[in-house]
Amino acid sequence: MINNQVLNRIELIFHDIFDDDTLKIGRNTNATDIKGWDSLAQISLIVAFEKEFKIKFSLEELAKFNEVGDIVDIINKKIEYLMA
Repeated sequence: MINNQVLNRIELIFHDIFDDDTLKIGRNTNATDIKGWDSLAQISLIVAFEKEFKIKFSLEELAKFNEVGDIVDIINKKIEYLMA
């Protein structure tokens, strides 16, 4: 899947979790950029990503989630692996 497609789908999840359709999400977006992105929101995001993309994250992968770009890259790798 192309990075932009994943990013677009992730942005829709952010809109839903934070109840804000005006949020603009980029690869460099991180928790300090979005009001309310706390540990509870992080868990909600992870669950929503797993459900949307039909994947599961390992603890090691979760530890690498510093910016949205990190999430996009991991999701892309998982999708590519599943399609291989």
